[in-house]
Amino acid sequence: MQFHLNGFRTGDPSIQVAADRQVLPANGSGIEDVDVLIIGCGPAGLTLAAQLAVFSDIRTMIVDQKEGPLRLGQADGIACRTMEMFQAFGFAEKVEKEAYWVNETTFWKPDPKRPEHIARSGRIQDTEDGLSEFPHVILNQARVHDFYLETMRNSPTRLEPTYRRQLLDLKIDESAMDYSVIARLSRLGDTQSDAVETIRARYVVGCDGARSAVRHSIGRSLKGDSANQAWGVMDVLAVSDFPDIRFKAAIHSANEGSVLIIPREGGYLVRLYIELDKLNENERVASRNITAEHLIAAAQRILRPYTLDVKEIAWWSVYEIGQRLCDRFDDVIEGSDKPPRVFIAGDACHTHSPKAGQGMNVSMQDSFNLGWKLASVIRGLADERILATYSQERQAVAKELIDFDREFAKMFSARPKTREDDEEGIEPAEFQRYFVKQGRFTAGTATCYRQSLLTGSTEHQSLAAGFCVGTRFHSAPVIRYADAKTVELGHTVEADGRFRLFAFEGTGEPGAIRRLCDYLADDPGSPILRFTPKGADIDSVIDLRAIFQSGHRDLERNKLHPLLLPRKGRYGLIDHEKVFCPDLKAGPDIFDLRAIDRHRGCLIVVRPDQYVAQVIPLDAYDTLAAYFDEFLVQRPHRQAIV
Repeated sequence: MQFHLNGFRTGDPSIQVAADRQVLPANGSGIEDVDVLIIGCGPAGLTLAAQLAVFSDIRTMIVDQKEGPLRLGQADGIACRTMEMFQAFGFAEKVEKEAYWVNETTFWKPDPKRPEHIARSGRIQDTEDGLSEFPHVILNQARVHDFYLETMRNSPTRLEPTYRRQLLDLKIDESAMDYSVIARLSRLGDTQSDAVETIRARYVVGCDGARSAVRHSIGRSLKGDSANQAWGVMDVLAVSDFPDIRFKAAIHSANEGSVLIIPREGGYLVRLYIELDKLNENERVASRNITAEHLIAAAQRILRPYTLDVKEIAWWSVYEIGQRLCDRFDDVIEGSDKPPRVFIAGDACHTHSPKAGQGMNVSMQDSFNLGWKLASVIRGLADERILATYSQERQAVAKELIDFDREFAKMFSARPKTREDDEEGIEPAEFQRYFVKQGRFTAGTATCYRQSLLTGSTEHQSLAAGFCVGTRFHSAPVIRYADAKTVELGHTVEADGRFRLFAFEGTGEPGAIRRLCDYLADDPGSPILRFTPKGADIDSVIDLRAIFQSGHRDLERNKLHPLLLPRKGRYGLIDHEKVFCPDLKAGPDIFDLRAIDRHRGCLIVVRPDQYVAQVIPLDAYDTLAAYFDEFLVQRPHRQAIV
């Protein structure tokens, strides 16, 4: 973290300097116009709010009908890709320290000698080596909320949610030029006659769950089906002689159903997903009157010959498996060229079973995708056409999730095969193979955005085979040249709305990075000069970093271009953290790890949400300019750097 840019100050550096005015009062009173109104304080809503809170010139309001912050969460799985996102927000280390780390997964099936008992049938590493610098972890959703709320409180806007607010209705005023979305909110528990607030917003985002009022207001619906399968889930403190009680374990019994064991943070708490009876057609699980005692008894039967003595239940619930999806995630009518004004995210637009641990993760990735786009448009940096890419990109991801979850849930619920020609059963080894095969998907790293306004072609992919266009920027260790510190290159992509350019040196193209810097610093066609607001720091929209092939002791500072040592802030202080070298002591360096063409080098364009947008040659100036020309808004020309 860099601080002191605009003057020395004491205290916690994560608490940013407050904006001149508090954008929204904590209780929401007296507010008429906001830039973004977020309905729902779940993971999707808080991710979006935390992203927007860093911009002091954006007025954001987030509301929820609950009385206050979540205290006991339902979701708990945090994928590797989500941890990478948490790093961008600055609290990944806190999550790592507090969470349970999923290192291995075990598989259990009926004991061939005594089928009424279970026996371990397999054991695998949970995520493949090198997939991410972060682990797959388990942490109570409420704690994730706490970290987001802290981030918001420490932001320049000091954003706080407004609770006890329920959306009554939503409509769009087509005659309004700007704040065209009108939302009426009921102040819950307020008996006064004027207990309804009217908010006018430029954009509204519904993060209000599977029964979303925002989704209903724009005429969208969740479409899909139910598997007619009931499941129970409970967090328990228990005494058990089951040997894998502190491992993630998938258990198939012969006749009693299945259990998924998820150890929780703290060393003692355990979550159990417990298969219950099949439901009849159109039957709801609520009609079964299932109790916590039913869940305990079912788990005890499945775990035989091992025992489970539950001492305390922290939380429990029952649910039905179903996969449902919206065909669009915004209010745009098919065939219309109007930009979207209302969006939905998370459970408001896709629902599925919780056992694969994707719900909270995909929901947060939804709003991380949307947040920087809204901020860019509201701040006048980007054309509003980029807002249509949210539904295009995230609906395709959700469709993949639904298809995966349908197969995963089916395989998990299937009883073990009793003979070779048993078509309804499943061989536990087959489920284990499927689990391994889908490892990158469940880790969240398999997402690949298609070519679009924001994602370029793969024409030059061979220059950096390990940075696939459309996928997340896969971090790797490097040495920071200024202070010889080993850092993760991907950690430079923070949740601040900026694009990144990573220039990798090619030994066969001497001076290519310097010529690139000359272009970016001096040429009238430079996207940095054209799109950076006058008076702003030179890296405030597009942030250039360089990675050289030589060791950090061999690189001469006086040969670095001034653009790689930019002067910033009110004092014109030098930013020394733009240049990196390979980590030559830890095995393969970044050029080998990410298959960078050592002879030609390359330029990687990374979006604000950490996804690779372009891989191009270092001298492809026209291609670089054309990419940003498509959606960034021309600014008054600023002076050349040198």
